[in-house]
Amino acid sequence: MYIGSSTILLVEDNDNELFLIERAFRKANIGNQLKVVRDGEAAIHYLAGKDIYSDRHVYPLPMLMLLDLKLPRKSGLEVLEWLRQQPSIKRLPVIALTSSKHSADIDRAYDLGINSYLVKPVTFDRLVEIIQAFEKYWTAISESPHLKETDSQI
Repeated sequence: MYIGSSTILLVEDNDNELFLIERAFRKANIGNQLKVVRDGEAAIHYLAGKDIYSDRHVYPLPMLMLLDLKLPRKSGLEVLEWLRQQPSIKRLPVIALTSSKHSADIDRAYDLGINSYLVKPVTFDRLVEIIQAFEKYWTAISESPHLKETDSQI
């Protein structure tokens, strides 16, 4: 099994948001390898190592996941619910990075085991600040859980 200790999985379907987030990572000089999937079903396949994501040297298990909630095919909440039922990877840190400020979404995400809930900011400079703070905390300060990959069920 190959776990990419510096890989961050970004689950985002909006082209404009994706462009801004990737740009913010570059501007923040974050060296982590960002892997992107565009819908909830692809996120599950990536995490399970299924289909095109089966080669863990190309698609390593991430150290954490940035998850939008409003996604096609399966919502971010459905992805989170699936993840928390997978014994081998259920501890993967997941941070919601979404535009939803609805208390029902926030509460449901925490009920399902989200580690942090971030609302996408309006300005690019604020997004860079959030990415820098996020990176410092999650990759430099916080200890990561041990994940062991086995055959996850889809």
